[in-house]
Amino acid sequence: MTQNYAITHLNDLPPVPCPCGVTRRAFVTPDNPVATIHLVEIKTDAQTHYHKKLTEIYLVLEGEGHMELDGVLHPVKPMTTILIKPGCRHRAVGRLKIVNIPIPAFDPHDEWFD
Repeated sequence: MTQNYAITHLNDLPPVPCPCGVTRRAFVTPDNPVATIHLVEIKTDAQTHYHKKLTEIYLVLEGEGHMELDGVLHPVKPMTTILIKPGCRHRAVGRLKIVNIPIPAFDPHDEWFD
């Protein structure tokens, strides 16, 4: 019988490189198309990118800096939340630690660069 829940400790997941820095991704499995959650450590020179299908919700946990959204810089600090819709070119500026919730579930083939 399959369980109707999953539990993960983000700090126990292996870090993987991403356009923003390093991420730990939970619930990225073939049987979960709904959403995933990522703990991301932003490097200072995050790469501008966008998604054609994913919506992302960011929650800033640590650090202060900016989010560049479609070319406009917005100041961010702990407890700032950002909704990033498909097609929005985005990147974080500064050293930040964030939680990222991609909806639907993260798809590595939906990262696009100009």
